[in-house]
Amino acid sequence: MGLLKKYVWGLIISILFVVSGCRSEIPVYHMSEDIDFSFYKRVAVVPFDNLTNDKYADEIVRQVVVSELLASGLVDVVFPGEVKNAIAELGIKSVSTLTANQIKALSNNLKAEALIVGAVEEYGEVKMGNISAPQVTISLMMADANTGSIVWSITKTRGGASFMARHFGARHETLSETVLLLVRESIRTLYKQ
Repeated sequence: MGLLKKYVWGLIISILFVVSGCRSEIPVYHMSEDIDFSFYKRVAVVPFDNLTNDKYADEIVRQVVVSELLASGLVDVVFPGEVKNAIAELGIKSVSTLTANQIKALSNNLKAEALIVGAVEEYGEVKMGNISAPQVTISLMMADANTGSIVWSITKTRGGASFMARHFGARHETLSETVLLLVRESIRTLYKQ
């Protein structure tokens, strides 16, 4: 009888997870195996693409990425104003379509070993039943300054109302908390070398 009870409870819990719409928080990321990430001491974070309806989402997320990279202690980060000036100096019209040669030239101009480019794909509130909760999706890539090739990339989503928030009125994260935690989790994948 005890084994049947455990099975039933396990089944009920599994059904609750499926019904609650829980999704995996496991990031989809790529890291080149043949790269020594300790080589990267200085990186530049270029302006991100904004694929959302919020006109400031790209700059908000970019500033959090810069802050989290600095806080990680992994690398020094080029000041965003220097990046903007270098892009203008080199006559780069669009950072979303950088070529390998432009990556090399921009990195050389900024004395950076790598560039981080990205896109904000989702940013804002999503409606789930009778409540709204923040949801953010970002894609980040790091390009090597010498080769112009991508050595790290990640796409990750965070947010939506949790099971507890939807069914029991528990507090959900603010949009700012969602962005901060999403970026922090993404940057942590660089530690896994």
